[in-house]
Order: sequence, then C-alpha cells, then structure tokens
Amino acid sequence: AAFTAAGTAYATHGVPLVPVYVFYSMFGFQRTGDAFWAAADQMTRGFIIGATAGRTTLTGEGLQHADGHSPLLASTNPAVVTYDPAYGYEMGHIIRDGLERMYGPDSTDKNLMYYLTVYNEPIVQPAEPEELDVEGVIKGIYLLQPAKIDGPRTQLLASGVSVPWALEAQRILAEDWS
Repeated sequence: AAFTAAGTAYATHGVPLVPVYVFYSMFGFQRTGDAFWAAADQMTRGFIIGATAGRTTLTGEGLQHADGHSPLLASTNPAVVTYDPAYGYEMGHIIRDGLERMYGPDSTDKNLMYYLTVYNEPIVQPAEPEELDVEGVIKGIYLLQPAKIDGPRTQLLASGVSVPWALEAQRILAEDWS
C-alpha cells in the first residue's frame, strides 16, 4: 500500500515521489502480484527490486526458495517493465531510463513500474565498456563481447548472474573448439 501511495502521489497530492520497493524476490510477484495489478490500475510509478533472485542464490534454503520465475510473472503485467541486469552500469542506465520515462517532461508513457532482479552471488563488476550499446541495454538485449574467432559460431544468451558463465563458455568454445 505504501508503494502505491507513494507511486501515485504525483496525482493525488501533486508531489512526484520515486518509490523503491525491495522484496524477497521469491515471494514478491508470486504472493503479492495482485497488489501490483492494483497499483497498475491506479497508474503507480516506481521501482520494484526483487532481491536475491535467481536459481543460484540461497541454495542453503533449498530449491523452494530459488526464484527463476518472478521475471515471467512480472512481465505479464503491461505496466511493469522487467529487467534482469548483470552489472551495476546496466542498472544505472535502466534506472535513468525509468526516471525519464516515468517523470520526464517528454515522456508519453509515464505510468510504469520497473522491476529489476538483483542477486547475492558475488560476480566481478567491470567498468562500463566504452562502446556500450545503451539502447540495447534499455531494450533488454545487447552484444556484451563479440567472439574473437573466424569459424563456426554459436549464440550465447544470458542475463543476470549467468552472464559470467556465458563469457566463460565463450572463452572455452574459442580456445578448445574453434
């Protein structure tokens, strides 16, 4: 209720607020999805963070706490823009885009909520690449690292915590199978 109240304050009180709702991802959209549908109906704006997401984190609690489906549940709501970022620099661009779309003067589609998954698995956070395809990040898919081989190619697709594994697979394929 607090997320919806803050996310609709632009309309009810003339004060634009930017709510950030952080929840345990496994129980977010699975147990409170109806609240997000109601928030969408009320034209709520804000950010939703599904913390400790994924199927590789919290393994000590068992698979019943492994969340790989919340992005799918979130994506069924037309007011929710869903992301599964791997790196901090991606989050920066996604949040900036969300702020511009929700609160920018030139936005034509303001009534959105951005859902981002975050993990507790430690991965190296590289500097932002100089030639980063920011538009691709915002669209949800971009080429992170091109293959450095002249031969058979494969397409590796990854998001979130699995990106380092895809980069390792790319290295192995280039070194051992080209």
